[in-house]
Amino acid sequence: MSSIPEQINAAIGAHGAWKLRLKTAIASGTGDLDWRIVSKDCECAFGKWLHGHEIDAATRASVPYQVVKRLHQEFHIAAGRVVQAVQNGHRQAAQDLMDGEFIPRSEKLVRALTKWKGELA
Repeated sequence: MSSIPEQINAAIGAHGAWKLRLKTAIASGTGDLDWRIVSKDCECAFGKWLHGHEIDAATRASVPYQVVKRLHQEFHIAAGRVVQAVQNGHRQAAQDLMDGEFIPRSEKLVRALTKWKGELA
């Protein structure tokens, strides 16, 4: 059982890696990602933890948890839209989604994760 700060650290790293994966997919026009899976916030390790049973009810009811959960979902929806555009052959649309939707949501999620971790210290 991992602590919340450990999970947050892992999530920040893992979600940062998504930026590179999406940039690579846009540049190549291909990828091994399925937008239907990428769009789901419960498929990644952090999402499984966030939706899993390790987190107590008080934490789940807290504002930081609720904010992170919502932003994490929005992050995955944005990532899925980028992947879908790439898979449909719309590289410029994918880049526009990356710049206009994914990156701002990613940055917002990382800020919320960092804030939550700071509140736990």
